[in-house]
Amino acid sequence: MFEIDKKKFGLFVAELRKGNGFTQKELAGRLFISDKAVSKWETGISLPDTVLLIPLADLFGISVTELLMCEKMTQSNTLEANKVEDIVKAAITYAGENPERAYQVKSKWIAFYGLSLFTGCIGIFINYKTKEPHFETLTTIMLLCAVFGAYFCCFVKTKLPTFYDENEVNIFYDGAVRMHMPGIKFNNSNWPHMVKIIRICMCLCMVIFPIINFMIGSILLNMQIDIGSYLLLIIFLCAFFFPVYLVGKKYE
Repeated sequence: MFEIDKKKFGLFVAELRKGNGFTQKELAGRLFISDKAVSKWETGISLPDTVLLIPLADLFGISVTELLMCEKMTQSNTLEANKVEDIVKAAITYAGENPERAYQVKSKWIAFYGLSLFTGCIGIFINYKTKEPHFETLTTIMLLCAVFGAYFCCFVKTKLPTFYDENEVNIFYDGAVRMHMPGIKFNNSNWPHMVKIIRICMCLCMVIFPIINFMIGSILLNMQIDIGSYLLLIIFLCAFFFPVYLVGKKYE
């Protein structure tokens, strides 16, 4: 069975880091983690979390397979099928944890999301029929709310890997989803609260933003300068980022 040698892995990462001209602090900054975490990798104390393997390999310009094997491969150096199988098994074993997704537990938020989305679609339709201004901006905001709302209400991980509790990480990776919040350290103390506030924000925004757009259109109807789109975006950003930051810092 193929196993990752922590010492060998650490030396390989240190070699790649120096070869690419990164200090430990610079590498940590590019991965949105602390330089202490990089130091632990290079001294063989710990291994990076699986969510960091792809961005780490990309930074060094190598494949994830090369990173796991702790050696660069030439084009002529092909792997045997059983060797590849061992590496894949090692990666799966290395993942260690498989946190539950929101849809795997009984949650009222899936129903709330569906109801909010339905209400929001009605609001958009009314805005379209009444030819309200700033319709394109409203549509963009509603689409963002629908996509992120679907993820956080239906598919988000209910618990973070222990890596987040052991290191100072201010970026969340989950497949195509990336959430970077400088100043906030993601961990299992603040994560449930942050997920809850994001769910509330996304669902509420889908319901109230068609109303807000209608009100802005009515108030600014006679103004020569069209600032409605900017107001919509500012309100949306404030309604999302401020509550999430406050909750994240409070329970950090």
